[in-house]
Amino acid sequence: MKLGFDNEKYLKIQSEHIKERISKFDGKLYLELGGKLFDDHHASRVLPGFQPDSKLRMFQKISDSIEIVIVISAADIEKNKKRADLGITYDEDVLRLRGEFQNRGFMVGSVVITHYNGQPAAIAFKQRLEREGIKTFCHYLIEGYPHDVDLIASDEGFGKNDYVETERPLVIVTAPGPGSGKMAVCLSQLYNENKRGVRAGYAKFETFPVWNLPLKHPVNIAYEAATADLNDVNMIDPFHLEAYNKIAINYNRDVEIYPVLNALFEGIYGSNPYKSPTDMGVNMVGFCISDDEACCEASKDEIIRRYYAATNKLAAGACNEAEISKIQMLFKQANITTAYRKVTVAAKDHKKATGHTSAAIELEDGTIICGHSSELLGCSAALILNVTKHLAGIDHELKLIPQSMIEPIQHTKVNYLGGHNPRLHTDEVLVALSVLSENDENCRKALEQLPKLRGCQAHCTVMLSDVDQKIFKKLGVSITCEPVLKK
Repeated sequence: MKLGFDNEKYLKIQSEHIKERISKFDGKLYLELGGKLFDDHHASRVLPGFQPDSKLRMFQKISDSIEIVIVISAADIEKNKKRADLGITYDEDVLRLRGEFQNRGFMVGSVVITHYNGQPAAIAFKQRLEREGIKTFCHYLIEGYPHDVDLIASDEGFGKNDYVETERPLVIVTAPGPGSGKMAVCLSQLYNENKRGVRAGYAKFETFPVWNLPLKHPVNIAYEAATADLNDVNMIDPFHLEAYNKIAINYNRDVEIYPVLNALFEGIYGSNPYKSPTDMGVNMVGFCISDDEACCEASKDEIIRRYYAATNKLAAGACNEAEISKIQMLFKQANITTAYRKVTVAAKDHKKATGHTSAAIELEDGTIICGHSSELLGCSAALILNVTKHLAGIDHELKLIPQSMIEPIQHTKVNYLGGHNPRLHTDEVLVALSVLSENDENCRKALEQLPKLRGCQAHCTVMLSDVDQKIFKKLGVSITCEPVLKK
């Protein structure tokens, strides 16, 4: 993979910038954290060289000054809302996040339940947290939020909320998902800190869009593609342009809420230290791009990946056409088609040549390897065998797994497990290789090649099963599929 991002530079200047921002206030900064902290795979795909845990590692550099507050909405607790990626409820994710942070040496000070109105499920969750010794605070619904500034910035508004007791200069406010009330918690704390004689600060830490890249830069277009389901739109920050006569990129929701935030700052402090929503951010990613061309290429690949993800969802009945139309418009802005992605073309060509569903993968050196389905193997399983043989220097004609071993597995799948597709999946092929590797040198060599697949691009001419998708994810392969359901 061609690197385009200087991760070490990022770790250094991002932590320094946050420290500098803390110093501009009374040694207290509430930092609203948007996006993922542990596993930001979107960032690592569009900025090759950016490590998925970069933000976490950056914060670890200043962990002694950090306290984490986790926010959850009582409405989400009541609805039993789930994270789509993990399949767990938001309240369970609060405990998961707390454990993850603590295991990495961070102090988790408390949990704040927002939109609290005595909901039975919220009360039960609060009691559960308190039984486990976790400090828990409640923030209430404020009539007229966010527009009735006079009420919000008063003792009848923010003043009614529990004051969240914190000990350290940098308070990171995070949450399991969107709509939690993170921003309101930060602003409530500013109000209540000010009442106690502390002029605390507020900042936002969101990686995308990158404010100091052009509006139509592929990295920023890729962010729009990633949020097409939310219908977020990147735009020039009009407040930044007016204040400084400089172009900075933000997105519609931050621009729309800025007049309200400005009024709230004036209500709390009498003035606003920030002249634009961009001013509120602390993101330094744009200064750490080392190879713009590499990031452009990776971002264009990501836009196509998002397109296929959306078309796959539509084929499965879980998406609307507006999301796809949005990404197709972004194709025009980025001046690409699906043919930009080499593996997409290769997989389709292989299907035409063989008459079978096919898959293709592009290796780090640009070599493309293909595989197709047969009576014994699915196309993704065939691809895994073909690519590991290529990397290990094993003759393509050599059969790593004998038919005599495959057929009993197929028999079990169909006759005992009620399967309709006898072909072996990727996980079954890998297990078979593992069993054989004990006595077969070629199988051992093939398995040893798997780490070389991390970061590679792949494409399949049919939608893969969940198990195949998961295996590719575990191997670090970025795979896309044509929106064609298996028959």
